[in-house]
Amino acid sequence: MKAHQALQKYFGYSEFRDGQETLINAILEGKDALGIMPTGGGKSLCYQIPALLLPHITLVISPLISLMKDQVDSLSEIGISATFINSTLDEETLRERLIGIRENRFKIIYIAPERLNTYSIRNLFSAVPISFIAVDEAHCISKWGHDFRPAYGEIVDFVYQLPYRPPIGAYTATATLDVIDEIKQLLHLQAPIESIISFDRKNLTFEVLKVSDKRQYIVDFIKRFYPKDAGIIYCATRKSVETLTEFLQKSGFNALSYHGGMLSDDREANQNAFIFDKTQIIVATNAFGMGIDKSNVRFVIHYNMPQNMEAYYQEAGRAGRDGDPAHCLLMYSPRDISNQKYLIENNEFLVDPERKTILYQNLQSLIDYCHSEECLRADILRYFSEVPSFESCDNCGNCTNTTPKINITIEAQKILSCVYRVEQNYGLTTVIQVLRGSKNQQILERNLDKVSTYGIMSNYSDRAIREMIMTLIARGYLYQTPDARPILKLKNEAKAILKGEKQLFHRQDLIVHREVSNPESHYRAPFYEPLRELRLELARERDVPAYAIFTDATLREIAELKPKTPGAFLNIKGVGMKKLDQYGAIFIDKIKELEAIMG
Repeated sequence: MKAHQALQKYFGYSEFRDGQETLINAILEGKDALGIMPTGGGKSLCYQIPALLLPHITLVISPLISLMKDQVDSLSEIGISATFINSTLDEETLRERLIGIRENRFKIIYIAPERLNTYSIRNLFSAVPISFIAVDEAHCISKWGHDFRPAYGEIVDFVYQLPYRPPIGAYTATATLDVIDEIKQLLHLQAPIESIISFDRKNLTFEVLKVSDKRQYIVDFIKRFYPKDAGIIYCATRKSVETLTEFLQKSGFNALSYHGGMLSDDREANQNAFIFDKTQIIVATNAFGMGIDKSNVRFVIHYNMPQNMEAYYQEAGRAGRDGDPAHCLLMYSPRDISNQKYLIENNEFLVDPERKTILYQNLQSLIDYCHSEECLRADILRYFSEVPSFESCDNCGNCTNTTPKINITIEAQKILSCVYRVEQNYGLTTVIQVLRGSKNQQILERNLDKVSTYGIMSNYSDRAIREMIMTLIARGYLYQTPDARPILKLKNEAKAILKGEKQLFHRQDLIVHREVSNPESHYRAPFYEPLRELRLELARERDVPAYAIFTDATLREIAELKPKTPGAFLNIKGVGMKKLDQYGAIFIDKIKELEAIMG
């Protein structure tokens, strides 16, 4: 039987996807292979089809327990004998499976890397011939990878104790050039045939949002766009998973939890309920979804920012595996950064200082992504060293946002000057306090109130200055040292901003309005009174108080920012999906009318 025949007979496809045939043929010819394929790219077929055609067993090394069971079940359904060996098996079941392997009852054996160097496994596979070893999630071998697993480093020892070395195939969905180099080096791949497929997932819409009430936004978002569709919401902690699940359930959604603190039977039951469409939404830590082959996930929301771009892209990639449009929403807040740094700093298994530095650098790359104003899809591709063929994808939150940009060059000069004046010795919080003229005791004790930049941005909110500093980092004018308490440093590129040779612009809706000493001045925004009259008319028509339509604070922000698209209007504090539906078009039309009159 040839590869195409096996594809048709067992899997029901007539054509291979990009890159699959190259990798399959390499293994069938006895060569090593390296496949980098995005989630949903069909990498499992790259080792399952050779396994069918080779004479002896194929060993698939995988860290994903849920993937093992799912794939063994799926293979059994189509008539392929497979089994798995991992920590979930009791002694009797393990013994039966080892006997079955010795008696050649299986073509494919999935095994966790931690099991490879046990005496029983080494003894077994020294006697049972292996045609092919597939290393799935191969990025786990690299310290540069987002999910480093020390047990992967022992794969080579296992291979060399075999009577002969079979061909090795390494596969992963997310890998930078550094990770790819380490995979080849640490697995001792011998002139591997490589197939690196584009990371671009054109059917996915990427968006980063900075909202004050994440939970209510999620409720409005799902009700408006995906009321009956399946979705995954990732949270950073077990507590967040439980509280958000409860909130969604009270809001009328069929939602379940998944995290490592649950009983394994409960976790499995919830996972199966999601896979079999018995529940709409699964709220989970990143323990969920690895290897889950559910094609109709229409949205993936990150309630908290994960640790790095690889983890984010792999988790976001659970959406739209069927090729239909899907939405990937990352909800960013500054607290997420400190939480992730806490997790890095307090990881009891993280004793390698080099690995810790790498994790901080990888986290910073995702922070920069969250503050990018360029095409988000292009940013992702560049991260993975792929040159995008476009400047704008017209399908991400940045490319479709029509919010006006304002010139913040002067503000940037003040921030950069402050970093210089405090001798590049302090972090983001201290620099903000100096710029705002804080009377904090530590500021005064360090005589930072004496520097020339002290208080020069006192009319800006903490949030606004923080947003501008993070933008300067993302654009390459500042950088933070890769530490638990990072220090702000100037980069050479900052000179162009300081000298006025380069201008810096920023989306108006993300720079919170200036704080002024007299709040009444907000009432004098030219559009405020006409919009207040419109609000009053609507309130009388609906027989509700005016504040029930928009509070004064929300109305002031509308008057200042003058949103002219639904997306910009939704970014106003106090505007949810329901109010956008009820009043958005009315106020947007009024703003356009006022602009035409007032110029």
